[in-house]
Amino acid sequence: MDKFEKKMRDAGLSESAIKAFKGNYEQLTSGATGLFPENEIAPVESLPNLDDMKLEEGIKLDELLAQSAVLKLNGGLGTSMGLEKAKSLLPLKEGKTFLDFIANQIKHTRATYKSDVKFILMNSFSTSADTKEFLSKSHGDLLKEPYIELMQNKSPKVDAETMEPATYEPNPDAEWCPPGHGDIYISLVGSGMLDSLIKDGVKYLFVSNSDNLGATLDLKLLSFFAASDKAFLMEVCERTASDKKGGHLCVRKKDNRIMLRESAMCPDEDKPHFENIEKHKFFNTNSLWVNLPKLKATMEKEGGVLPLPMIKNKKTVDPRDSSTSKVFQLETAMGSAIECFDDAGAVVVPRSRFAPVKTCSDLFSLRSDAYTVTPEHTVVLAGEKGPLVKLDDKFYKLVDKMEALVKAPPSMRECTSLTVKGSILFAPGVLFKGDVKLENDSSQPVELAAGEYVNTDLNLTPAKVPATV
Repeated sequence: MDKFEKKMRDAGLSESAIKAFKGNYEQLTSGATGLFPENEIAPVESLPNLDDMKLEEGIKLDELLAQSAVLKLNGGLGTSMGLEKAKSLLPLKEGKTFLDFIANQIKHTRATYKSDVKFILMNSFSTSADTKEFLSKSHGDLLKEPYIELMQNKSPKVDAETMEPATYEPNPDAEWCPPGHGDIYISLVGSGMLDSLIKDGVKYLFVSNSDNLGATLDLKLLSFFAASDKAFLMEVCERTASDKKGGHLCVRKKDNRIMLRESAMCPDEDKPHFENIEKHKFFNTNSLWVNLPKLKATMEKEGGVLPLPMIKNKKTVDPRDSSTSKVFQLETAMGSAIECFDDAGAVVVPRSRFAPVKTCSDLFSLRSDAYTVTPEHTVVLAGEKGPLVKLDDKFYKLVDKMEALVKAPPSMRECTSLTVKGSILFAPGVLFKGDVKLENDSSQPVELAAGEYVNTDLNLTPAKVPATV
């Protein structure tokens, strides 16, 4: 561990970051499985629901907002979509990016309630420069604010053979990796921002991903959290069949604390229980509410860290070269902090608050008229339910490839589902209704002409398109 400590100190990382890594490394070398069998947990039976909530009586919103801060996780590059800059800088609608919408939401809240709600972006070493350059051009006022940037730490990769710090002379930057969004708590302490926020009277912190525009500062949730006096509140959604492979909320029997059980934490013999959505009903949306004074007290009690479960990822030191040395990347997840507090809770929210853009299919849907922009600068469904979009990854997985095939977003306000197989070029003026399937078996793109397509299964392969008379 001495070599890791020296490497991290030489890189200017805080003592909190070093302590957190040490905890993860000890979990790695101790051989801890991190498994939670079904007999050690109990299901969460019921939770309060946002749909049933009203603003707390007699609440003064301006005073409550003055005690609040919004933090957006902005460390991701969106590499799975072929992006090389912060995903939040991707244009969505009306020429505006994720970051434009987020910034305008903050400004709208401040203006409406005449209150100085604080705004924080948690950037990584990969996204900081691009984000600040963008803000300087579009939102220079925000860039001048004292809390605008919280920098994520970085963690040394562990050589899988020697268990020592990984080295890679061709590119020393590749010796480091992001520590996961569980690093938020360590970064708040190590940077001094946690103490500064508390000193400035900030008590409540709302945290969410920058690619989830559904996760806005909801005043009913804020007032509920403040009135509850809980240390930690997690927004959850009800699991459906499509969520059964993902993690779920449960209660740890030994101390009666709420915890998250991810798929990797479930023994194989308990998988049927894990996937039982009637038994384990709720999943984490990664939107959290944190009481900052209580966070500070808990971390001080734990020696300046939170004892989060370690996530071990097996990679190669150069992720683009499978012949390079095998390494372990050690991460933590911020939602797992729910198990660190005696007085943590969760609240059920509608799916409209959980709409992350993880794929080009998500982006395709969001750019269509199935979603609309409100005067509050939020992006919401135009109808009751959005279309289920599945684009062929071979041709649409990367943003630049998708944009080359989509000349203009189609109208999908009345579309239930769209499935695209093969390379299809979308002309302007396309309108979908109901369930639509499009297919092109040829190697060349085929244009879908302007027009209305209703509940149709259309094969556009050139040889199969019937001749017109």
